[in-house]
Amino acid sequence: MIKTKVRLRPIVGKVNLPTVLKTTILPGDSKERLFIATQVGEIFYIRDGAIRTFLDIRPRIVKLGASGGGYDERGLLGLAFHPEFYYNGLFYLHYSVAGTQGPGALSKSFSSDPCDPKTLNLRWINRETQYDHIDTVEEWILPSNGQPQKRRTLLNLRRPFSNHNGVNSLNFSPETGKLVLTTGDGGSGYDPFNLSQNDMEIAGKIIEIDVDKNTFNQNPLVVTRFNELPVPIQETLTVIAKGVRNIPGISFQRFYNQYIKYVGNVGQDLVESIFSFGPTKPIPVPQLVQAFLMKSEADQEGFINFGWRAWEGVFPTSIVRGCSANPTLEENTIAYYNEAVKTSVRRLQPVTSYFHKDPRPDKFGGTALTGVQAYMGNRIPALTGSVVFTDLARKEESQSPARGVLAYTRIRTDCKLNDFSVIETDYNFGSQSAYYVSLGTNLNQTKLYLGVYGSMKVTDLNQGTIFEIVP
Repeated sequence: MIKTKVRLRPIVGKVNLPTVLKTTILPGDSKERLFIATQVGEIFYIRDGAIRTFLDIRPRIVKLGASGGGYDERGLLGLAFHPEFYYNGLFYLHYSVAGTQGPGALSKSFSSDPCDPKTLNLRWINRETQYDHIDTVEEWILPSNGQPQKRRTLLNLRRPFSNHNGVNSLNFSPETGKLVLTTGDGGSGYDPFNLSQNDMEIAGKIIEIDVDKNTFNQNPLVVTRFNELPVPIQETLTVIAKGVRNIPGISFQRFYNQYIKYVGNVGQDLVESIFSFGPTKPIPVPQLVQAFLMKSEADQEGFINFGWRAWEGVFPTSIVRGCSANPTLEENTIAYYNEAVKTSVRRLQPVTSYFHKDPRPDKFGGTALTGVQAYMGNRIPALTGSVVFTDLARKEESQSPARGVLAYTRIRTDCKLNDFSVIETDYNFGSQSAYYVSLGTNLNQTKLYLGVYGSMKVTDLNQGTIFEIVP
C-alpha cells in the first residue's frame, strides 16, 4: 500500500478523555456539528470555532480511577443520535452508573492454565452480589427550546469486572435503522467465564435494539442474561454477533445497495484484529431464549462469530511465558485447545491484523485498537475507500514519551488477510505523551477526527486534544 502522510489540525484542546467523536445536525440548525463525549460524563459540540456544552452527566457516572492507579475503562462510553434526531430530538447514552460499585466477580486476578481444568470452566456465581458495576443504555430527548432530559432506560447490565465495557459502543445502523450496542466480554483477561461464546450472556455480543418499539419501563431489571429480560424487551433485541472481546465501535460503509460493516476486536497478548462482514442473519433474542429453554441450539447460519475466547484474531488464544534461559524467546501455549477446534470453522476470519511485536521497519508493535472507521472522502486520495484505524500507543520500549499510531488497510477482493500501512503525521507533541484514544467521522465519512490524550489515567484531567485529519 502507498505510504501516506497527513496533518493533524487541532480543533479543541484541554478536554477530558474523549470516548466518542461524531457529527449530527441539531434541530433548527443547518450544519453538521462535531460532538465530543468524554469518559467522565460531558458532551460538547463545536459551533463557530467555540466549544459548547450539550449535556453534563458527571454526577451520574461511577467514580472513575479509584482503583488501578487512575486507569479505568468505565464511564460515558456510548453516544448515538437517532436517524431522525433533527426532527424528534432523540439520542442515546451508554454509561457506568454512579453508586453501583461492587467487589468484582473474582477475589483475585484470573490466569488461565491449560493444565488446570478448574481455570478453564469457571462460572460466574452470586451475580447479584459479585459484580463490579452496572452499565445502562438510556434514551434521552432534546425538547424544542429546552435542556436534554432522560426519557427511558432501555437496558441495565450488571458487569463482572471494570474493563471491557466497549467504547464508542452505540451507533445506528443505516441498514436497519436500529441502535447497535457493542458489549465487551465483561473484562478481566481471557474471558474467565467464557461469556462471549454463551448465547444467553449479553456480554461479548453485537446487539441491535429496535428503539421504535414502545417498551417504556420505569425501573428495568438489572440483568446479565437475555432470558432474564421481560418478553416485551426481548422482542426489541436481535443479536448480530458473538465472540467479542472488546470493540471500539462499528463502522458502516455503503457499497451499492448494501452496507459493509467494520469492527475491531481488541487482542489479549498477541494481536489486534479488524473484521469485515456484509449482510447478516441476526437472531431474535426470543429465538435464542426458546432454544435455551428447549436445551437446543438456535439456527446460527449467517450469524457472526469472531472466535474469542478460543481465538485471538488469526491465532488460537495462547498464554505467553518468557523463557528464563533466553530472555529473547518466549513460549506460547494454546489456552483453550478444545474450544479452538470447536469454533475453528464457525468463526469469521479477520481482514487484517497487527501484532504486539513486529520487527518490520515499516510496521509497529501495537498496544490496543482504539478506533476503526471507513473513509469515503477524496481530500486524502490514498485513503479513499480504505479502513482507517488507531492504536493507543506504540509498544516499542525505546519510545518515550508515548505515541499513538494511525494506520489503514484495504479489503481484498478475495477476502483474504491483507497487510496494513502506517499513516505518517506531522504534528509535534513535544515532550507530552500522546495516546490515540478515539477515532470518529462525519455523517458521510468524508472527514476523520482523532482524539488524543496526554495520560493513561482518567483522573489526570483536561489533557485531551481533538484533531481533524487533513491532507
